[in-house]
Amino acid sequence: MTVAVRSVSRKKAQTPDPEELLAWYDRHARILPWRARRGEHADPYRVWLSEIMLQQTTVKAVGPYYVRFLSRWPTVAALAAARLDNVLRAWAGLGYYARARNLHACAKAVVEHHGGQFPSDVEALRGLPGIGDYTAAAVAAIAFDFPAVPVDGNVERVVSRLFIVEEELPAAKPVIRRLAASLLPKRRAGDFAQALMDLGATICSPKRPTCVLCPWEGACAAHARGEQETFPRKSPKAEGKLRSGAAFVALRADGRVLLRRRPEKGLLASMMEVPGSEWKHDFDRAHACHSAPRLGARARWRQLPGMVRHVFTHFPLELTVFVAHAQPATAAPKGARWVKIGDLADEALPSVMRKVLAHALNRR
Repeated sequence: MTVAVRSVSRKKAQTPDPEELLAWYDRHARILPWRARRGEHADPYRVWLSEIMLQQTTVKAVGPYYVRFLSRWPTVAALAAARLDNVLRAWAGLGYYARARNLHACAKAVVEHHGGQFPSDVEALRGLPGIGDYTAAAVAAIAFDFPAVPVDGNVERVVSRLFIVEEELPAAKPVIRRLAASLLPKRRAGDFAQALMDLGATICSPKRPTCVLCPWEGACAAHARGEQETFPRKSPKAEGKLRSGAAFVALRADGRVLLRRRPEKGLLASMMEVPGSEWKHDFDRAHACHSAPRLGARARWRQLPGMVRHVFTHFPLELTVFVAHAQPATAAPKGARWVKIGDLADEALPSVMRKVLAHALNRR
């Protein structure tokens, strides 16, 4: 396969020097709750926990969740011993909930198969639940100084600009990984990995990068051509087709709401939800109440004005919300349970369900 890297004609770029990046990192490293300070040894558990949380999620959003998780489960053994329900509750709001299930499964695997100690090499780490190429390289490099370069979106941007990688993402990923590995210094692999991440997060930003502050300004081929903002090249993202459905918020007169657990596999697996219909492209709102739970003869379902909208990774969703009021003695249908409204914050409810409940409770 030919590496799609364009030659530079306007101004010759220098060769990127890893030592220059490390010197910059020593002065400008971000202070993050999961990052070891200079002179401290990185804790593999903390590195792994932060990397899983940071997948598809911003540093700002992860910070409070990370602190709460670490306070509640300070070691991998403590997390492995936790109930999955409690882990899902603590994760609620971070999204991409398969990460929480894999997090728990990985902790159990580390305890059961590795004596409670994370393995130090990439291949062994990759064999653990929920750990792919990036996370394995990140944990190995940062926690154990293993010679590996984790390539996330920030690193892809830095490398594609340094070398002018013309091929579009995601097809360019193997090329970018090889180029990133070519930059690896003989020492401080963990610091180098974090330095690349910091450079992409703070200097080599997607728009208006501050190249004048970059330690590799003179080595960046895209900057030499004045084209830094055009990289990385990306294939047009296909938008998912809209799905629709109904959500049924049953309120009991004693201040409780009806919840049930989603299936163990699939989208939002094992999370809690209000009863609802399937989410379909051709959903028929006129017959939505056919999917509503039965709450006794006196309960009547009423459609609320407006709609709840939510965007998942692969599709947008619109939910029509219905509300019904049940008597205090009304039993929960099979597979569901009544939960005090005041206790909803403790339930493993995904963001879309919290939107549904807020929509209903504000209009009851």
